[in-house]
Amino acid sequence: MVWGPIIAGYLFLAGAGAGAFLASAYLDLKGYDSRWMKLGGRVLALAFLGIGLILLMIDAEAGLKNPLRFFYLVMNPASVMTIGVYCICVFMPVAFVVALLDFLRKPVPKALNYVGCAAALAVAGYTGFLLGVVNTYPLWNNTVLPVLFVLSALTAGLSSVALVGLFAERAVLAKVHEFSRFHLALAIGEAIALFALCVIVHSTSVEGAASVASMLTGQYAGLFWLGIVLVGIVVPGVVSAIEMRSANHETPAALGMSLVAEVSGLVGSFCLRLIVVLAALPLIIQ
Repeated sequence: MVWGPIIAGYLFLAGAGAGAFLASAYLDLKGYDSRWMKLGGRVLALAFLGIGLILLMIDAEAGLKNPLRFFYLVMNPASVMTIGVYCICVFMPVAFVVALLDFLRKPVPKALNYVGCAAALAVAGYTGFLLGVVNTYPLWNNTVLPVLFVLSALTAGLSSVALVGLFAERAVLAKVHEFSRFHLALAIGEAIALFALCVIVHSTSVEGAASVASMLTGQYAGLFWLGIVLVGIVVPGVVSAIEMRSANHETPAALGMSLVAEVSGLVGSFCLRLIVVLAALPLIIQ
């Protein structure tokens, strides 16, 4: 099976949706009066994952050409993809109910939030394990990739909810100081995981070394250094560090930096999945 940008889009949207739910659930469980960020995060979780599933279905190698594959998919519990479908089947109804309760201004039971968070983490992790089952390709088949994908999913989800706050609840967002700390911690975690991924994959085999070389110095170097490292890690991390030292988060300059950082977090998260998929394609085709 050859996977390409469409699958990268699905992996990004599934992770971002899971991360958005987790960010909104955090605001709810911590008692923040942030109706639009909480509701926005839950709606975005449903929208992201719904669009991602559509991308998965229309992919050239997916089931539209053979509808029976959808039936076989849910009937094979030994498959990582099937387990992922089960997680999504739990996550989406919970996210829908929680979003509906938010829309109706009804309190969301803590137990429901916790179930949604567990399912969201499972969905975020599954996007990494989905590639990992293809054990022929070292770039995919390693223990670091699921960790990196979860961290990246949390960054994308946090950025999504923060963007809602920037446009709808600036005053509330300015009080959620944890978001800046989370962004900085996630940026550091992603940098460490990305470094570990490159070192481990490079030392695994000749094929692994070729994949890493294509990312660091080869045809995907620009996407790696600009899209992932600079845009996806350095910019959000630096802006978060500045925000943690700033007393006023509502000046035009501060708002502009925040907007750039949140958009960068989303772009970097997508670039990560895109390069992980594409950097293995030459090896697959061979």
